[in-house]
Amino acid sequence: MYHEPLPPDRVRARRLQIAENIRAARLYTGYTQEEASIRAGISLDTYNRIEQGHASPKLDTLIRISDAIGVELETFVRR
Repeated sequence: MYHEPLPPDRVRARRLQIAENIRAARLYTGYTQEEASIRAGISLDTYNRIEQGHASPKLDTLIRISDAIGVELETFVRR
């Protein structure tokens, strides 16, 4: 079964939504970007790019961020 790939603008929109969900979860838990990046073991620049929607993190990185700020991974992909 063949499926058409998602249009780039739809992929970008979802990436931005995920970025906003990460930011909202971080703010809810009270961590700064610096604290979250240190706890996740990634650079502050990388963390910032993820939250701004400029980077597409690997699943492993999303898991590290969710563990670092203490929220379920599913929180990031909710609409």
